[in-house]
Amino acid sequence: MGVLTSFSGIAITIAGALLGVLLGIAIFTFGYAGGWAYLGSDPATCNQCHAMNEQYNGWLKGSHKNAATCNDCHSPHDNIIHKYVNKADNGFWHALKFTTRDYPENIKIREINREITQEACLYCHGNLVDDISEPRKFATTVGAHSTRIDCLQCHAEVGHMR
Repeated sequence: MGVLTSFSGIAITIAGALLGVLLGIAIFTFGYAGGWAYLGSDPATCNQCHAMNEQYNGWLKGSHKNAATCNDCHSPHDNIIHKYVNKADNGFWHALKFTTRDYPENIKIREINREITQEACLYCHGNLVDDISEPRKFATTVGAHSTRIDCLQCHAEVGHMR
């Protein structure tokens, strides 16, 4: 019994040390990368990485510069937990892609973020587009199907003028 207890104690110590090292690296990386800034709403934070220069410069020239920040269009408005879970998800993928240098030159929005941006459009402009934003019935050769108007289909350049 003594050998088993001793082995368990060593395994727990090693596991604790590894967890501590990983947590220490994560905290250091978060601090070194200015992670605390991402909890706020300053658009300059999103431009900390050169890969976002085109998007940031486009926002500076766009019609939303004086009306909306990055978070207004790219974070959920339904509740604060969803907002920060989304920010953590995006932060993880951004950090991973930039650390491994595995990001495309032409950054594309992920589908989940496209949906969040669509909802943000309706959050601010919903009363303006109520009549056209509801699902519509369209006749097709296969039959009728319901589809929703997508703001970004026509207005993708609004937030990031090019």
